[in-house]
Amino acid sequence: MAFNFPALSYIIALIIDAFLIFFSLFHVIAFDELKNDYKNPIDQCNGLNPLVLPEYILHILFNVLFAFAGEWISLLINIPLIAYHINRYRTRPVMSQPGLYDPTSIMNADVLDRCRKEGWIKLAFYLLSFFYYLYGMIYCLIST
Repeated sequence: MAFNFPALSYIIALIIDAFLIFFSLFHVIAFDELKNDYKNPIDQCNGLNPLVLPEYILHILFNVLFAFAGEWISLLINIPLIAYHINRYRTRPVMSQPGLYDPTSIMNADVLDRCRKEGWIKLAFYLLSFFYYLYGMIYCLIST
């Protein structure tokens, strides 16, 4: 059993993916609170917007490690979400601060529904990815 760079990249991906799961869970809970009128949109957007860029940067970070490690399947699995993140940030509403969520439009039913679905889909993706990265790490450690 040898420790190599692909195994290290999977270990880093596991740790970062745990943070991304937390971010997605926070996203789902925040939009549920917003839907049930427990919080106002301004407070909610001020809490969610600072988490957008760290989520995207962390996701891109371990995919860069996968590219350097030659883990092409893991990279290909993540490319659609990276492309979605880039497109979503590129087409975000015009705001004075970084982030995606505009307090004036977040309470629209279609926007709120889309954000809730996005949170659940990302949570499912990150959870499935966590177990795939765990498998990849074990496979890299055993096969070498």
